Amino acid sequence: MASFDFQLVCESGNWPDEDVLENLVKEVISAAALLLEQEEQQPFPDGEVELSLVFTDDNDVRGINAEWRGMDKPTNVLSFPAFPVAPGEMPGPMLGDIVLAFETVEREAGELDKSFNEHLTHLLTHGFLHLLGYDHIEKQEAELMEGLETRILAALNLSDPYQGTDPV
Repeated sequence: MASFDFQLVCESGNWPDEDVLENLVKEVISAAALLLEQEEQQPFPDGEVELSLVFTDDNDVRGINAEWRGMDKPTNVLSFPAFPVAPGEMPGPMLGDIVLAFETVEREAGELDKSFNEHLTHLLTHGFLHLLGYDHIEKQEAELMEGLETRILAALNLSDPYQGTDPV
């Protein structure tokens, strides 16, 4: 199974303690990687795979989103792969960065009637899949990605976040 080295930074926002976040990140990414290895034959490099996570606020994410995606608004999660990779291809030893916005995550959790941790778990899974080349632009890609998210969350004993919806 893949081994990960997490670089975790809380820049701003009312995030839980870094130890709590790190434990959640380890649980989620390990479950996701294991499912991908076993069910999708996703390879990972030997040795530790680096993954950077930035926990910040809507203001910071808005600026990043505007700069890198041309969208001047906050969003829940942004993913920046270190190297381009297609699903199923071997990623490099540095996967990339996942950036999360506290206020948006908290608001969406309330709107979805989910706990903060459950929604955060979904977004960590979503961001991780983006780093491995998965996307949801086209309907077929969205169905694949959302199916993987659902299976990973089920492995973590969490409900299907897309139940009753069409692929994004």
